[in-house]
Amino acid sequence: MNSDQIDAVAQAIIRARREQQCVDAQSLAGALTTPDASYAVQDKVASAFGWQTSGPGFWKSGGPSRQAQLTHAQLPVEGVWNSPAQTEGWPFTWRGIEAEIALRLGRPVDAAEAAALDSDKASALIDAMAVSIEVVDSRWRQYTDAPALLKLADLQAHGALVLGEWIPYQPRDWASQRCHVRIGAQEFERRGTHALGDPAYGLPAWLRHATREGRRVEAGTVVTTGTWVGILPASAGDLVTVEFEGIGRASIQF
Repeated sequence: MNSDQIDAVAQAIIRARREQQCVDAQSLAGALTTPDASYAVQDKVASAFGWQTSGPGFWKSGGPSRQAQLTHAQLPVEGVWNSPAQTEGWPFTWRGIEAEIALRLGRPVDAAEAAALDSDKASALIDAMAVSIEVVDSRWRQYTDAPALLKLADLQAHGALVLGEWIPYQPRDWASQRCHVRIGAQEFERRGTHALGDPAYGLPAWLRHATREGRRVEAGTVVTTGTWVGILPASAGDLVTVEFEGIGRASIQF
């Protein structure tokens, strides 16, 4: 990895966050060549803002299909809110809406255990689930059209996370799971549309990533697991409500 390029991308994201203004991705389009370089940028930005935590954390993890390499990002705690949430002047540059299911870890996991996990063993570590809304945002002017590794470096275009009430986790017929989203006066209905087929599918990959370099994932850590609706646009003033039949609901007022 080229440390100068990693630092250049990190400084661009740090500047964008501090100035609350998007920066141009074009001049840095070829700066990162591997996901590991993007994760190194994530770590530098987290260190600059003091986002690291020794207790339970919050993550996003997912991908467009089971054939794709899954990606991960640890999220700033100050941007995680309980439903019903009010943005109260939070500095969004974009407001994309992803309707998701969040999962909560019931006990700690270290690198040795994570290395041996399959989907069934990983699912057994989850004690609760909740409806979640991820607000997609970006520090890049190109938003979702920015190069993939720059988006990954920028917490995979993360803005904020809203969590509904927790209920005990149990496997469901995810292929039949209904999801309803309301954004202002617009309504959207989806059924069985999670990209990985099961929100728990990516848990082993996430836990192996989260425990890299000897780290441990603490009990109570939350991971939101990918959108059921793609990215739906919202605007300032919109009330957004997401409901998953049989699981719960969450809302955010912009």
